[in-house]
Amino acid sequence: MKKSIIAASLLVAISTTAFAAEEPEYKQWVGVFGEIYKPDAERHFNFRGYHADIGFGGEIGVRIDEHWATRLEVAKTKLDSALLNNDDSMERFGVDAMYFLDDDVMYIFGGLKSISYPGDGSGQANIGLGKHADFSDNLKLIAEVAAYHDFGESFNDISGKIGLAYTFGARSAPKAPGDADQDGVNDNLDACPNTEIGARVDSKGCNLDLDGDGVLNSVDQCPNTPAGTKVDATGCNWDKDMDGVANDIDVCPDTPAGTVVGAKGCSLEIDSDQDGVLDTVDQCADTPLTDKVDAKGCSIFEEVEVRETLNVLFGNNSDVIQNPQDPRFQEFADIMNRYPNTQTAIEGHASAPGRADYNMAISLKRAQAVRQLLIDDYGIDAARLTAEGFGETQLLDTSNTAEAHRVNRRIEARVTASQQEKMLRD
Repeated sequence: MKKSIIAASLLVAISTTAFAAEEPEYKQWVGVFGEIYKPDAERHFNFRGYHADIGFGGEIGVRIDEHWATRLEVAKTKLDSALLNNDDSMERFGVDAMYFLDDDVMYIFGGLKSISYPGDGSGQANIGLGKHADFSDNLKLIAEVAAYHDFGESFNDISGKIGLAYTFGARSAPKAPGDADQDGVNDNLDACPNTEIGARVDSKGCNLDLDGDGVLNSVDQCPNTPAGTKVDATGCNWDKDMDGVANDIDVCPDTPAGTVVGAKGCSLEIDSDQDGVLDTVDQCADTPLTDKVDAKGCSIFEEVEVRETLNVLFGNNSDVIQNPQDPRFQEFADIMNRYPNTQTAIEGHASAPGRADYNMAISLKRAQAVRQLLIDDYGIDAARLTAEGFGETQLLDTSNTAEAHRVNRRIEARVTASQQEKMLRD
């Protein structure tokens, strides 16, 4: 009796505190069902474990609103075990809160149950999914799956059930739709029920042209144009700066009032970048002040050739660079950076004394040393540099003097670039 009072109190409390969102299709139901109940494999009584078996039960429920409902449920299930002549059974009693998804596609439920096994009893919490499927106006199929957690021993049971429910208390039939604002769209479909009489409306009863400029709302980019304003195809002021040129072709849309403009809406007397070409014909509007321009106002370029020679001195019989911090290395790196598309050959040369094959080898080592210095210390991309050795084959001074030998021990780095450079104004 105490369990019945508690469950009934919960049902009444949930029913009276829920907020009614919308009246459901039916308000109450009673149902009967059969189920398959599988106890937790760890449940034992007198050394007997139980298997899944069939049970029967009934329920009564109340729909609170379109989504929420509560119900009372009772069930009795036979408990099957491995022992013969087994007549054990389990009884379950409790209350659920239920949430129906839109259009009653399915419902989610959870609640509290009192459950009694042979020689044992405890409380459970349950959660599950279900569906009320239509058989007729008042008869529905019940289908559910549920999981149960035992508070006493932490057992977890599962069940599946199927049954029939008789529904009653159907919501009242809707009133025949009217058309209060006389726009031709029934009130039950009218998203804008207070449209002015005579206004043009769409299929939802909303005004097709709110600002009355003749451009439909769906394409009107300026929906609040003042009455009487001449507009373009997008519903915006046809000539924003009032210069007589339509916005869609006005290249200078903010021309001051009274300015004499050309066909594109720009002043006929303005040279914004001061390159000597009026804006009306200037195709390069932001030319630097230093650039020489053509008749279209664009910078003029010319082809230039760059050729640099880098001289590096080495000691006798050495490929060690004696002055790696010499400013000429940085000057050469700057040239390479200025012309990023160039390739450079580092050429090594030796003096006449010594064997020709030795001089060829050391000249290559010197070229490689300079190449590596430019890569490591001056950040030149290795792919842009090659090293070649010429030995004593290209002497600058053929006299057999110490000064001649010093001059001949050298590195020449030649870079030839074909680049476009801007011509400067006179």
